[in-house]
Amino acid sequence: MDRLTLGRTGIEVSEYCLGTMTYGTQTPEDDAHVQISTALEAGLDFLDTAEMYPVNPVRKETVGCSEEIIGRWNAKTGRRNDIVIATKHSGSNGGFVRDGRGIHPDTVRDAVNNSLTRLQTDYIDLYQFHWPNRGSYHFRQNWDFDPSQQPPAEEIWDEMLGVMEVLKALVDEGKIRSFGLSNDSTWGTMRWLDAAEKTGGPRVATMQNEYSLLCRIYDTDFGELAYHEDITLIAFSPLATGYLTGKYRNGAVPEGSRKTLQPQMGGRASDRVDGAVDDYLEIASKYGIDPTHMALQWTRTRPFQTIPIFGATTQDQLEHILKAPSIELPDELLAEVSKAHRAVPMPY
Repeated sequence: MDRLTLGRTGIEVSEYCLGTMTYGTQTPEDDAHVQISTALEAGLDFLDTAEMYPVNPVRKETVGCSEEIIGRWNAKTGRRNDIVIATKHSGSNGGFVRDGRGIHPDTVRDAVNNSLTRLQTDYIDLYQFHWPNRGSYHFRQNWDFDPSQQPPAEEIWDEMLGVMEVLKALVDEGKIRSFGLSNDSTWGTMRWLDAAEKTGGPRVATMQNEYSLLCRIYDTDFGELAYHEDITLIAFSPLATGYLTGKYRNGAVPEGSRKTLQPQMGGRASDRVDGAVDDYLEIASKYGIDPTHMALQWTRTRPFQTIPIFGATTQDQLEHILKAPSIELPDELLAEVSKAHRAVPMPY
């Protein structure tokens, strides 16, 4: 597995990232620990979690459980220094975390310390803000996005400066090594970069946004920003919540799959999506490449540095995904993917 550097941080990670948002719900703790060890032996040493995890569903009583499961793996194996851990501070999507209160100068330190305790470590490699307080256009909110409902820019800027001062102190104390965003925009990212320059705090190294063959909002303005500012995309849902594996084809709903828990798949389910998925599955079949491997490896061909983050409910799924980095996609296949994208550019 190839090694990549997160932004300009010098922190090296594997080219794939293991997502842990189902640890504690769909994935029991013993299975989660086996997954982490299996991934590490395959050369995958980059894990992502969040204070609000697990999901499917998010519940008040399970907030922080995914971090705790990773923490117990750290304590049991003594291999904390062999893995790179990313976690997140909840923003406007926090729900049960802090009763929905987002990211502020007076919340960041406690949130970091609580994550450190749950993870049983004294440092976090990558600390991310899960959603901007002002809201965003992600998760199908792009169709009716209205930035005029956000607070004034001056108010947003003042809060960013206050938060960045706290981040700077946490870096100086060795509690966090780098900083990233999630579900943010080009404007928000540029403002955070400005705040880092003004305060001497950590610059944005990564962006964790949804990105797949079916969701390519990142391709234009954000792609240009990422390229010039050396921001690594950590692409979540690169398999489009399982659609691109083919397991939901022809109306199938496998037992234990996400669709059994979320029939509308977070607003993704539609005939339009089914048609686009059929196009990509046919391309994969034509070239004799597993569709899961094609979807994941496609993200690695982008002109901006991209690391796909995937979740695996079962060990079999994990072992299948870990074969993907060895697959090369021919230019002819990539050309057909581009043609299919032009035909249905925004399926959800």
